[in-house]
Parts: sequence; C-alpha cells; structure tokens
Amino acid sequence: MALAIGADDLVENPTPRVPVTLCLDTSGSMLGEKIRELLEGVNLFYDAIDEDDDAHDAAEVSIVEFNSAANLIQDFASVERLARIDAIEPTGATYLGEGVNLALDTLEKRKSVYSNAGVLYYQPWLVLMTDGHPNGGPASLERAVQRVTDLVSAKKLTVFPIGIGADADMDVLARFSPNRPPLRLRGLNFKEFFEWLSKSVSRVSRSTPGDAIKLDLEGLAGWAEL
Repeated sequence: MALAIGADDLVENPTPRVPVTLCLDTSGSMLGEKIRELLEGVNLFYDAIDEDDDAHDAAEVSIVEFNSAANLIQDFASVERLARIDAIEPTGATYLGEGVNLALDTLEKRKSVYSNAGVLYYQPWLVLMTDGHPNGGPASLERAVQRVTDLVSAKKLTVFPIGIGADADMDVLARFSPNRPPLRLRGLNFKEFFEWLSKSVSRVSRSTPGDAIKLDLEGLAGWAEL
C-alpha cells in the first residue's frame, strides 16, 4: 500500500526538493539474492540521505515496482517519512513500460504539489532497474519511452537506466536514455550504486535550482561495468 504524502511537510520545510523515483523490477527473475541485495541497497540509500544534512532536507523519494503489474509502493516523501522496506516477493512478468508510466504520473502529481505550495524543485531523477526483457503491453512501452525522452530533451528529467545481470535488455534501456548509454550493474553491487546515488543527491541539493549538475562519472567505476 502506497504511503500518501500531502503538502504539510512542504510548509514546514520549504527547502527546494530533489525528487528521486526508483522504478524497480520485482518480476520472478529477481527472486533470491538479487531482491535481497536490492532492498538492502534501498534502505542504505535512505540511511545515507538521513545522515547528510543537505540531502536530508531536500531529497524526496518514491518507489514504483513492476512485475505483472505496476504498483506505487512508496509515494514521494522526505526521509523521516520513508518506511524501510523489509521484504518484497518477486513474482510474474516484466511490465517495464507500465512501471515507467506510473512513475512519471506520480512525479507529475508531486510537481503540482510543489508548485501549489510555492516550493522550488531540482530536475527530477528517474532510476530504472531491470534484469530482463519487457513483456508488458507494447503500446505502454512506446509511450513510456516517448515520455522519458521528451522530458530528458526538455531538461526536465535525469534518467539512469541500469541493467541487472547478463539477461537485462540493454537495447531497450538505451531507448530511455538519449544522452548517455545505460549501465550494467557489476555483479550485485546495489549498495555501491545507492551510495553513489546518495552522494549525487547531496551534490544536487547544495546547488541552485536550475543549475546544470555534473555527475560523478569517476564514481561509476565503483558499481558499473565500464
């Protein structure tokens, strides 16, 4: 069940926000060590944000999972409102397009909340992680690709498509990322990835909204196959 978050925390803390959406494959092929390492990485990501003064006030995280359906399991929330994830039972197919569309719908709603509350926000981040080939509706996949690439081209979204394991469809992931190639996770280095992501969020939160932020490309070596 998704945790709905209103605008009350925006009034209490008007710091410009860094919205980060994790769009995660929880299909049957993620069963076992993959899902355990992924969830441990997500919880460490929460901890790292919590311990960083700048990121603590700025970051908001949402999580969409996709298997044979797409589900919002965490609506956008600041770190003190984020519920740690104890377990997810991987099941079913890989409805990647449906997952991305739900993630973007959730982001659009949150941006409206920011605007209505008069709170600035940085360019949102979408992290897309999958270990297989999409097998949901072709129309949903095409719509998701078009929406992401339009937002990236308009400089309204930073997207990080990441393949997990040898069977990840890197060609499909590449379609979501017109400006940089997708990356394949080295082994199950989820912890290293989320450590890198938390540092990146912290760097963004110390900047001025609208500024171009250079990513820590050297840090990719800690978790990606280069």
